[in-house]
Order: sequence, then structure tokens, then C-alpha cells
Amino acid sequence: MKTNLRVLAPTPIELAMMVLSLLAVAVVLVLQFAPLADDERQLLIIIDTAICVIFLSRFFIGLLRAREKWPYLRTHWIDLVSSVPMVDILRYGRLFQVIRVLRILRMANQVLRQLLRESANTVLATMLVILVVVVGGSSIAILLAEGSQPGSNIKTAQDALWWALVTISTVGYGDYYPVTTAGRIISAVVIVSGVSLFGGVSGLMASRLLKDREEEELQARSLQHQVLSLEEQIKGLSDQIAELSAELKASRQPGSAPTDGTDP
Repeated sequence: MKTNLRVLAPTPIELAMMVLSLLAVAVVLVLQFAPLADDERQLLIIIDTAICVIFLSRFFIGLLRAREKWPYLRTHWIDLVSSVPMVDILRYGRLFQVIRVLRILRMANQVLRQLLRESANTVLATMLVILVVVVGGSSIAILLAEGSQPGSNIKTAQDALWWALVTISTVGYGDYYPVTTAGRIISAVVIVSGVSLFGGVSGLMASRLLKDREEEELQARSLQHQVLSLEEQIKGLSDQIAELSAELKASRQPGSAPTDGTDP
């Protein structure tokens, strides 16, 4: 039963890829059907390319880890094709990945157990999705809010993306900053998200270190217990050998009774 659960339930990374696939499909739809300015279109293309890089990295990491390369390619070729950037028609192949995972999501209880079992991977996957969504969404929002305002210094897609990265990392160079109320509200949301995100990363690293230390301590205690158990067994064997040696010496003394049960 546990084997079937592991096969059916998606991993946290797969769920993160599903969310990013939905985001990528939405970006493609907006690029094709929404009236966009050149800077807005360029920004969406940059975001989609970054998502493609994440997909390609995931694919090749899985390929390197797979014991059998050809079966992996046969089952994941659509992931490779749909991750090619700047080819809109191929990106719709991500819908197959979304549909595949959505079919598994019907087993909500098993998915929840899988997420709880892999808590560290769940945190990493969540942080990855939050980073992409916050950086991409905030850069688009700040460009819409500040791009056409007089006195604003965020005018292009590169400016908006750089502002989002600097703001979420809480570096705050001050070279790009919002001048409108809407832009400042967006900045506040990004700052809070960045503090929470990097706080979660620090907590995850600390928990990993503590977990490794606890495992080492448990292994050391288990080894010590085994050594003590072996020492007790050796001591017991030594006592038995000493008793047997004493019996042999006593049986070899003159006038001692025979030990084979025969008469003298």
C-alpha cells in the first residue's frame, strides 16, 4: 500500500512545477491575446524565459538522477519540449503536465500526507513558487503603476525586474523607487514577502543542520549501545570460559571422580 502511495502521490517539487506551468500558460495567453506595450511584453517574455530555465533545470536533474535514461525520456519528453523558450506553440505542452498532476490531486489525503512526509522539500518548493510569483507579479504591477507616471524612474521592463529583485532581497540600493501610492503599496508587499521568504530559508537551513546533528547523535548513541552490549556478551563468554577451565582443571586432578559416568 505504501508503494502505491509513493507512486501515485506527487512530490512537492512536482506540485511546484504544476503551479509554475499554470503561470507559464497564463503568461503565454496574455502575450498572445492581450494588448500590451513593448516594455510589458518584454517583461512577460523575461518571466517566461526564467520559468523555462527552471523547467529545463528540473528536467536535466531528473535525467541525471534516473537509473534508466531512455524510459525517463519516454515519459518526460513533453516536459522537455514544452520548456523550450520563445516558442509559443510548444509551451501549451505544459498543460499535459498540469492535467497529469491534477488527476493525482483527486487523492487529496494522500497528497497531504506526502507533503507532510517531505516537509523540507515542501518548504523549498513553496519558496520557489513564491519567489517566481512575487518577483514576476510585482515587476508587472510596478511597471503598470509607475511606467507612465511623471517623475518615475521605473520606465522599462529591465528597471521593473531589477527593482523587484532588489526589493525582495531587502538590499534597497535606492536607484529605483516608486513615486505613487500604488507603487509604494506594491513595494511594501514585496518587502514583507522578501523578509518572510529569506526568514524561511534561514529556518530551513537551521532545521537541516539540527536534524543532521540529531541524527549523528542518535547514531553515536546506537553505536555506543551496541559496543556496551558486545562488551557484556564478551564478559559473559569470558566467565563461561573461566568456569569451563576450572572444571577441566578439577577433572584432571588425581583422585577426582570421572566425568564420563563410568566406574573407576
